[in-house]
Amino acid sequence: MQLVRSSNGQCLGHRRDAVTASRPFGHARTAYRSCRTQVLSPGKPVSEAAQTSVPPKQAAAPTGPDYTAPSRNLALELVRVTEAAALAAARWLGKGDKNCADQAAVDMMRKVLNGIPMDGIVVIGEGEKDEAPMLYCGEHIGDGTPPMVDIAVDPLDGTTLTAQGRSGAIAVMALAERGCMYDPGPCFYMEKLAVGPDVDPRRISLDYSVAHNLEAVANCLGKPVSDVTVLVLDRPRHAKLIADIRAAGARIRMISDGDVGGAIETAKPEAPVDVMMGIGGTPEGVIAAAALKCMGGSIQGRLWARNEEDAEAIRASGRDLTKILHTEDLVRGNDCFFAATGVSDGDLVRGVRFFSGGASTNSVVMRGRSQTVRYIETFHKWAGSVSNPSSPWHSQQASMMGSPSLLSNSPGPSAAVFRCR
Repeated sequence: MQLVRSSNGQCLGHRRDAVTASRPFGHARTAYRSCRTQVLSPGKPVSEAAQTSVPPKQAAAPTGPDYTAPSRNLALELVRVTEAAALAAARWLGKGDKNCADQAAVDMMRKVLNGIPMDGIVVIGEGEKDEAPMLYCGEHIGDGTPPMVDIAVDPLDGTTLTAQGRSGAIAVMALAERGCMYDPGPCFYMEKLAVGPDVDPRRISLDYSVAHNLEAVANCLGKPVSDVTVLVLDRPRHAKLIADIRAAGARIRMISDGDVGGAIETAKPEAPVDVMMGIGGTPEGVIAAAALKCMGGSIQGRLWARNEEDAEAIRASGRDLTKILHTEDLVRGNDCFFAATGVSDGDLVRGVRFFSGGASTNSVVMRGRSQTVRYIETFHKWAGSVSNPSSPWHSQQASMMGSPSLLSNSPGPSAAVFRCR
């Protein structure tokens, strides 16, 4: 089959002869389709004209999350745990007893954790078995069914903040596949350097000077060093660090406690801080690494000894005081989850609000594989309480949900009436 064209390239028809009759059917059909759908360029072979006039197919741009193979999101189950711990700890807000506040959070977190279908081992908890009756390192958590996971918990990050009625206290936990979470052992403290997703982690290092790191952060963010804000824990040990930051010309935001939330602040959209520097707790560093991995940020850590006794214990455990631990060293893989609920008001989440017959909580939950971040507002109704349409609890729910008929009477402090928006 041959194409018959006029002088202007117009297709006039087809002619079969002995030369073209032996061509494969597929070839002839392709030429025929080209002939019918376009005007062929004069003087060019059919194949060349088709190649130049038909744009190549391109993959469709992503338009949303991939739900083709949905899998279990444990973060949405963990948030019930942090909610319960936050509700318990919030009862002690401003009452001056940080130990009672912490114990209340531990007891409630342990109780709710045990009901989650998983085979978990506490890698970061409330201490060694002989020091903590619950949530101790090595304790098995869950009902024993798959998946097998590592768990890091801080039932109350900010015990002093809670006791003094200050802002920024949260109940927090992280989870990863078994064997993927860094075990700090006897290492209580580490140097930290945390940044958000807009800063290339290859351009900063704990081995570099403060001025070098701040210059790199400024270049990545497209602003001068004088506009860079550094978050630092207010501790005497940071006197030199603060002096170096000021010498470089950067701004400083000091916090008294709660560097898990501080590290997360660097990765939020329109972040109020650009980088976190200084020495803080190693367990908090691992938990922050899980959150930053979910948000696209990064953290570096290096174990730090308070004295020679600490240094000897760290070396005896086989850990290296000079090695820089990156995000992937602290939490390996993308199957990690993070959940935090506010105890007192803070930049990350709002604190617990108590109403007549119930309370509300504000939480953030994250998943590493999809890098999904959810903010969840939950209303809890106390068991046995009687609905009062004029109560603040009922009115608040009605305004959020639009209709009082949608309200639930499900019992229990962890029963969510309205969970996600």
